[in-house]
Amino acid sequence: MHPDRTSTTRFPVPVDAALRAAGWQPGRWDIKQAEIWADILREHTSPAGHRHTVFPAAVEAWAEFGGLTITPAGPGRQIAPAALHLDPLHGLHLARTLGDLGRALGTELCPLGEETDTAALLAVDAEGRVYTIDHTGDWYLGPDIDHALAALVTGIPPVRLTAG
Repeated sequence: MHPDRTSTTRFPVPVDAALRAAGWQPGRWDIKQAEIWADILREHTSPAGHRHTVFPAAVEAWAEFGGLTITPAGPGRQIAPAALHLDPLHGLHLARTLGDLGRALGTELCPLGEETDTAALLAVDAEGRVYTIDHTGDWYLGPDIDHALAALVTGIPPVRLTAG
């Protein structure tokens, strides 16, 4: 077995299959593209003066998964699996939304991409936790990108964040 084939333990089989079909492989690392996105986000200021915060957890997620369009196969466990486009520029104009949610959570958020069927925004916080934000509310997807991708691709419902 090739030493890089560690993904059999990293992701569940359907998640690994969807990621590989999208062009991901263990060791994928496009730091050049991640830095381009980081620069674009850092330089953007909303008309009201809101700015993005960029941090290592976001850049690392973009370097490994950025640019992928993930289309899950199968019905999903509890809900329909989400088709994803992992491009942080989907959140370019949502600096205020991300800033507000980040303050509410006691952290900072940066965009990851979107669920293409619903246009829900995926975001990562400074600790690497992943969230989704849509017209129905704010949702927690998991403690890291691996858990979030597994939940989205296999149809595990996210946890609603409650104000409090």
